[in-house]
Amino acid sequence: MWFTSERPMPIAALKDVRRHGGRFALDQPSTPLVYLLSGQVRAATAAQAVAGLVGFLLANRHVVDAFVVTEMRAVHRTVAGSGPTAGQSLMV
Repeated sequence: MWFTSERPMPIAALKDVRRHGGRFALDQPSTPLVYLLSGQVRAATAAQAVAGLVGFLLANRHVVDAFVVTEMRAVHRTVAGSGPTAGQSLMV
């Protein structure tokens, strides 16, 4: 999910996102105030997966106080094997 922010995000915040189980990545390309949040979430639909990422941003309002989502994509990915990680997940 690409989004813009009104003010720069601290470098520490960009690195802190990786502490959430390694499922999320927050990167900043060379364009100022433009960010890319990606992750793998378990959700039944693409809309639920995208809502999860937007919810992640809303839960971290102390870092990203105002943002505008500019582009979203979600794709189904089948996780092989058995157990709690098997089944469908979405890459957003």
